[in-house]
Amino acid sequence: MTEQKIISLGKISGIFGVNGRVKVFSYTDPRENILQYSPWILQRNGQQKEINVIGGNRQGKTLVAQLQGIESREAAQLLNGWGIVINASQLPEPGADEYYWVDLVGLQVETKDGEQLGVVDYLLETGANDVLVVKSDRERLIPFIQGQTVLNIDLAAGRMVVEWDPEF
Repeated sequence: MTEQKIISLGKISGIFGVNGRVKVFSYTDPRENILQYSPWILQRNGQQKEINVIGGNRQGKTLVAQLQGIESREAAQLLNGWGIVINASQLPEPGADEYYWVDLVGLQVETKDGEQLGVVDYLLETGANDVLVVKSDRERLIPFIQGQTVLNIDLAAGRMVVEWDPEF
């Protein structure tokens, strides 16, 4: 049996009211998108539990969710601090030339001349464009601009070809 790839979406950051609702810190953009995924897999200290989202909304600057079977303040408090993940299969298929960041992490990066630059460690969001953080013997920051710095992405082969000076 193959293990499902999981995606971290946020964490439960507190309780809201007396009816079992929880405050949610969301990594999705926009933040409310986390409420569209159900079930959530809650994780903490090696433990895991699956729970359905039955509702949620913004309350001022706070995002609040109602979870199936959590009907009291005390039950909600027991979930405080748990991470929220989903199976990657729950994500919609990306469009042509669109990628989830999680799919880019771990790709081997090489120049168009075949020189190895390292592996995508993570990505940064900047105002202008996203940036690949590529690590090997040193760290490189490469703008993620398809057709300019990023020439080809082959997820099946686990590699990305870039237009980048290896000395930079």
